[in-house]
Amino acid sequence: MSTPPTPPTPPGPGRPAGPGPGKPSPTTGTAEAAPEGELHDHRLLTSLLGAWALAACSAEETAAVEAHLTDCAPCAEEALRLRDAVGLLHAEDSLDLDPMLRSRVLEGCLDRRPARIPMPTWAAPYDAETARLDALLRDMADAEWRAPVQLRWFDGDRQTTRETTVAGVLGHLLAVDGLVAAGIGLPDPLPADALPIGPRSPRPTSSGAPSSGAPFSQARRREPGADPQTRTEIYWALEDGRHHTPAVREPWREQSHAMIRDVSFLTADDSGSGPSAARNRLVSYGNFSLPLRDAFLDRAFECWMHAEDIAEAVDYPYGPPAPAHLNQLVDLAARQLPGALAARRRTGLAPPPHGLAAAGAPGRTLHLEVEGNGGGDWYIPLDSPGARASPEGKVAHIALDGLEFCQLAAGHVPPLEAAAGQDGDLQAVRDVLYATASLSRL
Repeated sequence: MSTPPTPPTPPGPGRPAGPGPGKPSPTTGTAEAAPEGELHDHRLLTSLLGAWALAACSAEETAAVEAHLTDCAPCAEEALRLRDAVGLLHAEDSLDLDPMLRSRVLEGCLDRRPARIPMPTWAAPYDAETARLDALLRDMADAEWRAPVQLRWFDGDRQTTRETTVAGVLGHLLAVDGLVAAGIGLPDPLPADALPIGPRSPRPTSSGAPSSGAPFSQARRREPGADPQTRTEIYWALEDGRHHTPAVREPWREQSHAMIRDVSFLTADDSGSGPSAARNRLVSYGNFSLPLRDAFLDRAFECWMHAEDIAEAVDYPYGPPAPAHLNQLVDLAARQLPGALAARRRTGLAPPPHGLAAAGAPGRTLHLEVEGNGGGDWYIPLDSPGARASPEGKVAHIALDGLEFCQLAAGHVPPLEAAAGQDGDLQAVRDVLYATASLSRL
C-alpha cells in the first residue's frame, strides 16, 4: 500500500514558510525533487508543466507528466499552451554552427594575444576552407562517402565532367595538395614509385650549381610535379583502395594541418632574400608553376569548390568563404587572366591580339567589376600579359557577381551562360569569359 503524500509543514517559530515537497522553488522557479511516490499527485504534476514545456524535467518527472497528460484534459490543454509559448520564445534554428564562427573566435583570440608564429594572411583561406570541409565530413555516414559526385571543369572550348564519389573527391584534394606539401618539404602522399619519371638529375658542381655535363646518376629522377590530373589518376588507381572509403579523411586532414603549420614556420624564419625564401618559392604543377602564396590560394579555391560538390551530392547546404578570403580568391583568378588569354591564343582557341604592346607600355584594357562580398575592380590587359592595364585604355567592361565569377573560374558555368553585364568590345568580353573558364581543371 502506498504512503499518502505528506502535507506541507506549517511555519513555526524559527521556521520560515517555504514550499513543501514537490512545490515550485522560489529561487529556481521549478519544482524541487519529490519522492518517487509523489509523482502521481495532481498538484505536483501541474506545477511541473512549465518545466516540462521547457524540457527541464528529469527523465522520471517527464515520464510522470506525460502519463498524466493522457488522463487529465485540463492539464493537457495547459501543456499545449505552454509548449506553444515556448515555441514563440525559442525560434527553430539550425543546430549547425555558423561556418564563420571558427574564424571569428581565432581572430578575437589573436587580437588579445598575437600568435608567436603567425599564419601568413595568404594561407588563412586554405586553413578556413579545409576546416569547413572537415566539419562537413565529420558527421557523414559511411553510405554518404560512396555518394556519386560529378566533377566539372572547362576543357578548352567545352565543359567536361568526371564522376567519382565523395571519398574520391577527397582523394583528389589529397593528391593535388601534395604538390604544395612537397614544395615546402613535407612527404608526398603518392608513393615515389608511382610517379612519372622525369629528366635525369644534373650533376651538381663544387659550388652547388647544376652542371650541364654528364648526369650525377644514370637513374632518372621521379617527378613530384606531375600535373594535377595525372596525380589524381595515380591516386585513384592505388591498390589499397583507401580513396573509396572514409579512411582517406585522416591523411587529408593531417596533411592540411601540417601544411599550415610548416608554412607558418617557414615564413616566420624567412630572411626575405635568396632562392629559398618563401616568397621566391615556386610550386610545380607539372606544366606550369605558381608562387607559394598563389599555390595556397589555389588550393583554398579548389577545396571550397569541391566542398560544394560534396555538399550537393549529400543534399547539404554550404555557404561561401568569408568576404576577406573570397576577395583573395577572386584576386588570384583575376591576376591569372592575362596569362590564360595568351595561352588560349597560342593554342588557336582565341583570335590573335590587335597588336602586341611592350612590357609596361599602355594597352587595350578590359574592366572586370566583381560585385558583392569579396568583390572589387580589376583591369585586364587584352593584347599582351606584360602590357600596362589602366582605366584610360578601357575598351570593354564586364560586371559579375563574386560567386558567379568563381563558379565560372571553376568551370561550373559555361562562359556564354554567365550572368554578366557587358559593355564595349564584344570580342574582348567573350575572350575574357572563356579565359576565366579556362582557369579550371580537374
